[in-house]
Amino acid sequence: MSQQRLNRVIQALHTHRLDGLALMPDANLTYLSGLTFHKGKRLSLALVPADGSPPCFVIPALEHGRAEATARIPMRYFPWHDAEGPAGALAAAASAAFGPAARGCTLALEYASLRVMELRALEAVIPDLRTRDATPILAALRMVKDAEELATIERAVQIVETALERTIAQIRPGMTERQVSRLCSEAILAAGAEGESFENIVASGPNAANPHHSNTDRALQPGDLVILDCGARYGGYISDITRTIAIGEPGAEARRIYDLVLQANAAGRAAARPGASGAEIDAAARQVIEQGGYGAFFIHRTGHGIGLETHEPPDIVAGSDEPLPAGVTFTVEPGIYLPGVTGARIEDDVVISADGARSLTTFGRELRIIEG
Repeated sequence: MSQQRLNRVIQALHTHRLDGLALMPDANLTYLSGLTFHKGKRLSLALVPADGSPPCFVIPALEHGRAEATARIPMRYFPWHDAEGPAGALAAAASAAFGPAARGCTLALEYASLRVMELRALEAVIPDLRTRDATPILAALRMVKDAEELATIERAVQIVETALERTIAQIRPGMTERQVSRLCSEAILAAGAEGESFENIVASGPNAANPHHSNTDRALQPGDLVILDCGARYGGYISDITRTIAIGEPGAEARRIYDLVLQANAAGRAAARPGASGAEIDAAARQVIEQGGYGAFFIHRTGHGIGLETHEPPDIVAGSDEPLPAGVTFTVEPGIYLPGVTGARIEDDVVISADGARSLTTFGRELRIIEG
């Protein structure tokens, strides 16, 4: 499958009239080659020539053996040692990838992740280098998931749903957010995850009014709504789910905003279909909350793409007008946040199917009430 991805990348380079692509040790390199390793202070760059010859990978010598053993595509390796530095290896790789007369060639670079160190090193070995942003080119390829990717994401979803159920079953009034967070982290790993998709969020009572709350020692109290946002990483891919529970019977307004968020979540999922845009899905969910009188308190986009990264294209938000094809995976996660009072969010992972959309998450959405 990775060779097919490489072929699509090479075709995209031709379409955009580029001489090649340079990739950091990050999600795009993982997508293309299956390689995953730490992006440290030592220079590592994969140079992908548009002529279809194998990519040239400049890599610290201590990483060479592992990379060669695990890469899922043929690559030419240019290892370097600390004593000598990367300049010679990079020059040799650039010559092999783009020819001895690489001067003035145009490369696609990852503007969002490439550091000044790598840019200056490339400029030193490719005089008059011209660059283009690789981000939109690679995002368009990665956005549509193949069958292998979908199966891996679904396994990540199964893991996090198992973990979330185990976590909720252990929650009691008086526990702190941090205690619940630790239970969740342990449950995700015990269920088979490689790790968490991100640092989980446990936001209780007034803290639930902050969508990106940092967990505290606040104790869960009767009447609280508690937002639980977590994910599992499996096979390099992630899941991302949010459910809101109540500690004892919630007040009338808390129940009202929960029910609106539940309706908005359903409306967003119902609007997802081939050809729908992120803006249309966002509008469907947002309209429910606006009509309920809480539009000013839905303060973020309805969703974001998921895959190798927790946040990737497409954005499910106003202005995201490109039609979504089958195979695109993203979240639907409307919320209402009342400053200093409470908040609620319900998040599902969705894939556009041939004739509509399918929720990869199946965890119950009705309000769960934890009794004392």
